[in-house]
Amino acid sequence: MENQQLPALKVIARIHSDFSGKFGIPRQSGLVEELESAVVFEPEYRREDALRGIEDFSHLWLIWGFHKAVRESWSPTVRPPRLGGNTRMGVFATRSPFRPNPIGLSSVKLLGVEHHPEYGHILRVAGADLMDGTPIFDIKPYLPYADSHPEASGGFAGSDGGKVLEVDFPSQLQALVPPDKLAALTGVLAHDPRPAYQQDPERVYGMEFAGLNLRFSVRDGVLTVRQVEKLAR
Repeated sequence: MENQQLPALKVIARIHSDFSGKFGIPRQSGLVEELESAVVFEPEYRREDALRGIEDFSHLWLIWGFHKAVRESWSPTVRPPRLGGNTRMGVFATRSPFRPNPIGLSSVKLLGVEHHPEYGHILRVAGADLMDGTPIFDIKPYLPYADSHPEASGGFAGSDGGKVLEVDFPSQLQALVPPDKLAALTGVLAHDPRPAYQQDPERVYGMEFAGLNLRFSVRDGVLTVRQVEKLAR
């Protein structure tokens, strides 16, 4: 086979989401449908023609880069959090960010195309599992007749999104969350933001979301929000 040099990937857009850090981001796209994000195109790609027909599709594929998990080397095996972080699996049997090419794939719901006074035409999407600023390399329509496989096996990851926690969110703390962010935040917490190998009921965890710093603990399947503070700017 010819060793042909491929052109470098171009960043066509970046996601604007409520996650300023990696902790708390849903483990897969689509788990928390209340999460809304914006796909903002780089200046070179802010062309309305490039989006012609996209609103005919309900869902999209985002092809993106793990820009905060780039390593010089790679390992043929990784420790998936779903297995407690102690069992090694082949990297190509996982969705680990530590891969030969740090590329991710997410299916999101398209809420609409909007014109922004500064950024031109943007895409409003729901269910993205991406940190704010994540570079996007390409966008493709999701095709139900080809992309959906209800009979598919989930391997060691199972066939569901994992155990959902009960969320105890005191009303006085809920009042500190912008109303349009509360449902999404509650959904994120219900899907257990902790690493799968951390199960200490005494531990208090911290998470940043939508300009807020939250502290919570988990005991017997109940996540209790203990503190909500606005992040200093």
